[in-house]
Amino acid sequence: MASVRLEALAKWYGDVEAVKAIDLVVPDGQFTVLVGPSGCGKTSTLRMIAGLEEASGGRIFIDDRDVTKLPPKDRDTAMVFQNYALYPHMRVRDNIAFGLRARRVPDDEVRRRVVWAADLLDLGGLLDRKPGALSGGQQQRVAIGRAIVREPAVFLFDEPLSNLDAKLRVEMRTELLRIQRQLKATVVYVTHDQEEAMSLSDVMVVMREGRIAQQGPPAEVYARPDSEFVGAFIGSPAMNLLDGTVADGRLVAGVIIADVAPSDRGVVRVGIRPEEIVLASSIEADEPAVTFDATVELIEALGPRVVLSLVPPHGSPMTAVIEARSAAALREGATARMAVRHDALHVFPARHQD
Repeated sequence: MASVRLEALAKWYGDVEAVKAIDLVVPDGQFTVLVGPSGCGKTSTLRMIAGLEEASGGRIFIDDRDVTKLPPKDRDTAMVFQNYALYPHMRVRDNIAFGLRARRVPDDEVRRRVVWAADLLDLGGLLDRKPGALSGGQQQRVAIGRAIVREPAVFLFDEPLSNLDAKLRVEMRTELLRIQRQLKATVVYVTHDQEEAMSLSDVMVVMREGRIAQQGPPAEVYARPDSEFVGAFIGSPAMNLLDGTVADGRLVAGVIIADVAPSDRGVVRVGIRPEEIVLASSIEADEPAVTFDATVELIEALGPRVVLSLVPPHGSPMTAVIEARSAAALREGATARMAVRHDALHVFPARHQD
């Protein structure tokens, strides 16, 4: 496998700057996920790494080799697309072997690699079928098999699970992670699904408007977002965002009143993760926390958790996520005493979100 390094990588489409001189390092064996809303530049970045799009500026290195001007076939990468891109008239074994045969790999070696990939992906009993006789998940595994038999330096995935139903997406996420760990593969993976990004990545790269808004281990990005945009984009249900002000170390945002760092001042935005809003009864007496009353407008049951739509007496409505057993006594239309620990408050400047 190999590392990937992008230096001031840029992409223009006419007058539109889709990727704005980004720098990124993907170490050998790391699973890196580019995530962000549509139009943020993540797919353009991936396609430039693959050589399917020409870089407008900057350089691309794979294992310290400058591949910026090389054609795709000379970059030692393999790409898995959203639409699988299988040949419908070919059997599974021939689809998997296609790239090897195009490179004139000896037949014995082709057969060995196809059997190895089929065993790894649980495709052994499907090798003589054609794609039309396979489920969506099976077709995706064939596409992955076609990539891994090439034994490339870097795997590139462009939203490979977006055409699958919810249950199959979860199963395929687990399968992809298992394969990546087993192969110790270097992966650059693009998705708009922040849950997918959180579950797969060693490092998550959040993109916005052609730039990297934040990168790091997913748990770190989730817990300590650098901006309102990152905080709001990562997490489901979405982060609660409240308008507030800070003066003399005192934060006021609707029902949220708390002491904050002296460096925070003026008009701000306050972010609170739904799971950080808890029943006041669960807070220890000596824990620094804000408590408030709110009307429970709606209770949505999600198995072990419930989602509460809360309406405080003043300020913006909020969403909370709590354990179902803790919510047993709550009723829609009733008032509940809620709380937020001080260390769960994220204070962002209101003047910008980048």
